[in-house]
Amino acid sequence: MRKTEILSNNNKIYSETTSSAAYKNENQELSIRVVFNGNERYTIGSRTINVSPANFLVVNEGTVFSREIYSAAPVQMLSVFYTAQFLRSFHHGFTSSDVVLLDDPFIIPQSPAPSFLETLYPFKGDMRFNLVHLKNLFNSGVTDDLLMSEYLNHCLINFYRIYNKEILQKSEQLKILNHQTRTELFKRLNNAKDYMLSNYDQNISLDEICKYACLSETHFFRSFKQVFHCSPHQYLIQLRLSQAKYLLKTTSYEVREIVNIVGFDCPSSFIRLFKDKFGVTPGNYRGIDKAA
Repeated sequence: MRKTEILSNNNKIYSETTSSAAYKNENQELSIRVVFNGNERYTIGSRTINVSPANFLVVNEGTVFSREIYSAAPVQMLSVFYTAQFLRSFHHGFTSSDVVLLDDPFIIPQSPAPSFLETLYPFKGDMRFNLVHLKNLFNSGVTDDLLMSEYLNHCLINFYRIYNKEILQKSEQLKILNHQTRTELFKRLNNAKDYMLSNYDQNISLDEICKYACLSETHFFRSFKQVFHCSPHQYLIQLRLSQAKYLLKTTSYEVREIVNIVGFDCPSSFIRLFKDKFGVTPGNYRGIDKAA
């Protein structure tokens, strides 16, 4: 099932629910893409990125990509699209001072529309709240253009805040003065992060991650710790534990099944790590959640 609505400002909302789909060589406006269950796999150039309910993907205007869904259960996905003209206006209004905006309230600089790092961002907090409500309204048949436009504005505001925290602030932690070099290194580190997010359930090695990021092992290890404040192995463990917590909350899989699904080898070490991280055993966490 697919549904599309174009708003009066030419921004667009797209919803799809399917268990099997493949789309090749798409090329659209800047978009923010989420799934609410299951996974959607994107191929952008040589990169393969797995979008799950824990994160969202941003794709810039003009980027050619393919995507696919293959799942036993139908996957719900939602994308919002922004025109270049709207983005220029929004960026001007979001980043300019009140003095500038008061002097020329309707003058929009004709600079190129902003583009962003095409990577996975955490899908939580206000961003999740906003898009969950938008999805529910959109799929219920609400056609209030003003209301939908407000949701898309809030979505972009939330994204700018996330971008500032996840990209601008984190990239500044790299001890490199040259802006171009710092930007390129941070991009490669995010490619490595996306690789781990997309393959956390596999037995991946440090060598694989470094090759994907096009960084030497020493350079990658040192730089990754500067940005993410943990080693790549620790980051991978945290991903697996977070996904296990999500599965304990949303599925009826037994603990031993979840151990295999998220990529752990040993149930006893998983239980110990889970308790160290969350202060409760997996079994007790599921019991607490059901009681609540």
